[in-house]
Amino acid sequence: MAYNLLKGKRGIIFGALDEKSIAWKVAEKAYEEGAVFTLSNTPTALRFGEINALAEKCNATIIPADATNLDDLTHVFEQSMEIMGGKVDFILHSIGMSLNVRKKRVYNDLDYNFLNKTLDISAVSFHKMLQVAFKLDAISRWGSVVALSYIAAQRTLYGYNDMADAKALLESIARSFGYIYGRERKIRVNTISQSPTLTTAGSGVKGVGSLMDFTDRMSPLGNADADECADYCVTLFSDLTRKVTMQNLYHDGGFSSMGMSLKAMNIYDKNLESALGGD
Repeated sequence: MAYNLLKGKRGIIFGALDEKSIAWKVAEKAYEEGAVFTLSNTPTALRFGEINALAEKCNATIIPADATNLDDLTHVFEQSMEIMGGKVDFILHSIGMSLNVRKKRVYNDLDYNFLNKTLDISAVSFHKMLQVAFKLDAISRWGSVVALSYIAAQRTLYGYNDMADAKALLESIARSFGYIYGRERKIRVNTISQSPTLTTAGSGVKGVGSLMDFTDRMSPLGNADADECADYCVTLFSDLTRKVTMQNLYHDGGFSSMGMSLKAMNIYDKNLESALGGD
């Protein structure tokens, strides 16, 4: 059911790859709510993804860009404003990649060249995006910028590796730039700490299936899926959250506030009994 929450609003959505992508779901929901927007991803992702189908469905223009490249980002913002006829009202940063994770390099044996790329792609790209937009004055007053994060920024989770460092930096950038944007432009900058979600990128994290089962058992409401995350993003893009900024907002079914749940304890007890019985 649509509520026209984004009617008349213009945006840019970075990171949509395929139907598993949270950014893809955000684009679909934003379109349903009346927004117009452009889509951007790397040329490589455009070749291997399915974004053309999304663009056709949402009547959106695709602007290829490397989000770590300032010239590319400048082109995205300038083209978006030209295509849509004005400043943008919302931006989604849904970008993350770790070669250390892909190459199965553990945290105490990182390749530092890979680490630099992880941080640049997954976090510093957010700073570059915000800086370029600021210099171009590309975001409307009371606009909203959202980046997708994860609780590994605060807690150590097995297998998440150097992406945890990237997410911690991402959230810090949101706070630091959020102050400047709020003070000078009345623009909101927030991060959403989402439940583990089986996206194409997320599937590369070691043990993600077990992790998702654990967090689902731990969360009173269960894991939040990509569609539900898209709904949450829409509320943050809308005028209903005009005074929410510099926040890391947990969208995880309550997982972030839990220590132990009955469902998780029951599984632990069964395994403990089995282990003790075998001694």
